[in-house]
Amino acid sequence: MDRSPEPPFDVPVIDISAATGGGSPREVAAVVDAVDDACRRVGFMQIRGHGIPDSVTHGLADAIDAFFGLPIDAKKTWRVAGANRGYSPPASESLSLSLGVAAASGMNDFFEAYNVGVEAASFPDLDLSESDYGTNVWPQVEGFRSQVQAYFDEASRVARALTTIFAAALGVPDEFFPSIADHSIDVLRMNNYALPEGTVTLDGDLTGMGEHTDFGIVTVLWADQVAGLQVLGSERQWHDVAPVDDALLVNLGDLTARLTGDRWMSTLHRVKPPIVDGTIRRRRSAAFFHDGNPDAVVSTLRGWEGEGIPYEPITVRDHIAAKLAGSRQGTSNSGAVREADRVRSAVRSAG
Repeated sequence: MDRSPEPPFDVPVIDISAATGGGSPREVAAVVDAVDDACRRVGFMQIRGHGIPDSVTHGLADAIDAFFGLPIDAKKTWRVAGANRGYSPPASESLSLSLGVAAASGMNDFFEAYNVGVEAASFPDLDLSESDYGTNVWPQVEGFRSQVQAYFDEASRVARALTTIFAAALGVPDEFFPSIADHSIDVLRMNNYALPEGTVTLDGDLTGMGEHTDFGIVTVLWADQVAGLQVLGSERQWHDVAPVDDALLVNLGDLTARLTGDRWMSTLHRVKPPIVDGTIRRRRSAAFFHDGNPDAVVSTLRGWEGEGIPYEPITVRDHIAAKLAGSRQGTSNSGAVREADRVRSAVRSAG
């Protein structure tokens, strides 16, 4: 039997404003259908109509510049051992190990990052453990905290708006995602690809951020329009992706793939050194991870079971702990069998 050729790879650009701002039922349905299609085919989309003011994203960029422009010794004073908070120096993580796959080069990822997130104290009426969340540390950089918090609040709003659209596409009640994410572990990770700008010759082994899938429900990404991000297509080839004007990149995480029996895709992606015409370009990004309640048990939704072996139910806490033990502590995640197989397949196919 002849097989139809793979459709050309694309990351759909979707204006979600009708679904978040009182559009007609027909307009809302069109947004829901477009999101469903993107989640099934690519696991990535670019969203417009998100409503984040330019002043907020400009403030975020200024905060990123101010912190990462500090001397390395000053930045290291904000490192928090064993926590998903604070500063991560260059080459201190290996994200491919979150999938149980060691980097072929043996090198850690060459990026630096700063993490802030929701704290247990944000939910005073609940008996929550700080160990599930973490305690923020705020560098003594003028304007950093207010600018980052302003963006964090907006990205949180966007992530939750997206889950409302997801609920409609999945045919579950509006209350479903709040039931597993009303005290969600949400983290904003600000990234700086730390090679100095200029002309460089690379041996092909240097990795900005290794092949990985995101951990949780959904990721909302602000990024420079600079080459570097690559997404794995269904044909097992890597494709360059950069945000279009006024858009945020959105991708699904592993927990949403589990909910849908892999019918919606938690897509492998990576960041290569941002090089244009042999010259390194500066690249910044900020990923907002909406990961779910630590005590929520995630299992495949009724009617969304795939044809393969179903995922075992898992708590958000245990899933994220295994992922972080890989990327930050160098402990290969033995539970990420499906994801690891996809990485190895990609390496064989794409080189």
